Amino acid sequence: MENLEPKILWQCFFDICKVPRPSKKEEKIIQFLLNFGKKNNIETVKDHAGNVLMKIPATAGCEKRETVVLQAHQDMVCEKNADTMHNFDHDPILPCIDGEWLKAKGTTLGADNGIGMAAMLAVALDKTIKHPALELLFTVDEETGLTGAFELKSGFLSGKKLLNLDSEDDGEIFIGCAGGVDTVAEFPCQTENAPENLYYCKIAVKGLVGGHSGDDIDKNRANANKLLNRFLWQIYKETELKLVEIDGGNLRNAIPREAYAIIGVPMEFKEKLAIALNHYISDVCAEYAATEPTLALTIETAQQPKSVIAQNIAQNLLNSLYACPHGIIRMSDDMKGLVETSTNLASVKIKGEVIKIETSQRSSVASAKKDIANMVESVFVLAGAKVSHGDGYPGWKPNPNSEIAHKIALSYKKLFGKEAKIRAIHAGLECGLFSEKYPEMDMASFGPTMRGVHSPDERLHIGDTKKFWLLLVDVLENL
Repeated sequence: MENLEPKILWQCFFDICKVPRPSKKEEKIIQFLLNFGKKNNIETVKDHAGNVLMKIPATAGCEKRETVVLQAHQDMVCEKNADTMHNFDHDPILPCIDGEWLKAKGTTLGADNGIGMAAMLAVALDKTIKHPALELLFTVDEETGLTGAFELKSGFLSGKKLLNLDSEDDGEIFIGCAGGVDTVAEFPCQTENAPENLYYCKIAVKGLVGGHSGDDIDKNRANANKLLNRFLWQIYKETELKLVEIDGGNLRNAIPREAYAIIGVPMEFKEKLAIALNHYISDVCAEYAATEPTLALTIETAQQPKSVIAQNIAQNLLNSLYACPHGIIRMSDDMKGLVETSTNLASVKIKGEVIKIETSQRSSVASAKKDIANMVESVFVLAGAKVSHGDGYPGWKPNPNSEIAHKIALSYKKLFGKEAKIRAIHAGLECGLFSEKYPEMDMASFGPTMRGVHSPDERLHIGDTKKFWLLLVDVLENL
């Protein structure tokens, strides 16, 4: 990896990879940034939320230009394969080259948004770049609550142009994004004694691609929670089924890749269960042949449990998970190819005395976001669950006349001889919140090509990362 160019950018990224930075646990990366500022004599401040701001003076001849804000978030999604031993609170990310891509060993890479942070630090270090005065804003907790953007105070920034470096497609410049809200349902985890005359087994869904619940929701990828529940529901219709345990997915903004349940069925149904699973595997593998090449369902004998979930709770849970919508709800009428509204059945967990289901709704239309959240709520209310909604976050209304977006597009055409696309994105960006605090701010978002973000398949395209750097430098020199 020593041969990767530009060296200054990659070195900053690898330094960031060494620092643990889970969402809501950014203490170590905050200290890293403060130390960086002190070491390099950069004016650096931290606000009450943990956002870090570095102020870089204009280079000679650029003093009269407007101040520009560069922004990225500090935290990363912490996902790993089931067989990977990794503690995100303490262990460094281990990048490795795989052809044209940079990946991590069994975990998320954290290029979302580590490569944006690295670019900002590299700009601060590279004395050959001509640029106006810069404000480098590193926000906290973007992935699980947008806390840093929510808590950002008016007046913390002075610049009126902002480059968000949190996008994932080379040649695309984003000027708008969806808003979102989380909806959580909870069932009481009432139990009863486990019958001893049943066959108990663990059924697991593995090998799914997963991905970002905004960027990848339109790619027809399977949801592990939905696949698992679909099979359990079919078995429940055919014979007595006792639900012992169920667990699937982790993060609200990731399409779940793995799920499992421990169940009990009558001994005489044991062989039929295996046959039914084989038929089901054949069906779903055919359905997802193009998008889930490594999809797998497994069954293994489990030990006799002490208790099972009460039958009425298990029945209501299976019915509501089957009925709960997942995926695209509506495509945009205003922008071709853009998902307008979607929902993600993100996780199902037994936590103490409750069974907790987390879902996430997104839409570029505020009323539609509320509508789909209400639809999800109604499903679980009918099943007797307690339902609550998060505060949510606003969308970022596209500005087709964005001066800074068109400047980026001009630089892209000059450097690479191709037209960049200016469009909106279904994923959430912090720009929606920035626009509320700084309504006069002209903003655009761009970044290098990444795939599989929010999953252990996350990968960063090496060649496009160099293009990203060249584009950023050219934009700063010519704004």
